Amino acid sequence: MAQRPVYKVKDIKPFYECQMVDFTYNRGLSVTQKRKNVAAIHEAYHKKYPKDRVLEISTKSLQPIGISLSAFNLLKYVPSIKKSIPVENVYQGGKVFEQSGPFLDLYEVTPKEAKSDKRLSQNGVLQTFYFEGKTFTIPPKTAFYDWIYMNAVMENDGLIEELCAYDAFTDVEFNPKTGINCQARAAAIFVSLFRAGRMEKIKLFDEFVNVINNI
Repeated sequence: MAQRPVYKVKDIKPFYECQMVDFTYNRGLSVTQKRKNVAAIHEAYHKKYPKDRVLEISTKSLQPIGISLSAFNLLKYVPSIKKSIPVENVYQGGKVFEQSGPFLDLYEVTPKEAKSDKRLSQNGVLQTFYFEGKTFTIPPKTAFYDWIYMNAVMENDGLIEELCAYDAFTDVEFNPKTGINCQARAAAIFVSLFRAGRMEKIKLFDEFVNVINNI
């Protein structure tokens, strides 16, 4: 057995509800095995919330919209380079550590290469984030990632309607015991704010932090 979170849309702070579910884990690194785990997580969640529409957000999703919304595929426009790049690259390239960073050259590699770059584990404690000439503070720990992710969704109008048709979200690769940032949680917050008519609070980082300041 294993346990994974499902992030459910919620209309009050922190604009998501985390439900941990137990499921029978399918071992193996293949896409087929990971998709079996996605199905198992959703089946376990539906036993408690049978009416909720649940979406896996990752490259292992069973739905095309879930794959498109993966941080490896979802694009964020970067004015200084005049092009859109994956959210993962913006996030990893913007990290500023005690000894070095940001590593803006990670904007030009694949998302997988950006995430596994050795410098991200060799330069001390993460201090802040950098994007387009601005410094973004920590805490809140997840604010920069969530903010970048949600602004990227807003730049891809075709995804918003499909995303907001779902009530809960998973990311089969994310384990809260070992990770901090989660695209499924960011998606849940986005849908919650969309349904609450508070989308204007996403555009500016400081306003966004004020809205979700108890995450």
